[in-house]
Amino acid sequence: MKAYATFGVCAKEILLDVDTNGIIQNIEFVGGCDGNTHGIENLVKGLPKDIVIQKLKGITCRTKPTSCPDQLARILEENF
Repeated sequence: MKAYATFGVCAKEILLDVDTNGIIQNIEFVGGCDGNTHGIENLVKGLPKDIVIQKLKGITCRTKPTSCPDQLARILEENF
């Protein structure tokens, strides 16, 4: 898995492995709200990156302009 830095959220980075077909094979949040990040990991593993981007991009966390799900979507969009 490759590590991607996050910005403006509690999670420090997201470890990702996406196959050549754009399917998320492995994911792990480093830091963040444990229950929430494990939930996201379980929900998106095995899904196409485009669906994950569509569903998670733009989600905010309280007063922050981004969130852990939004950071995942941005990483997927920019790197895969």
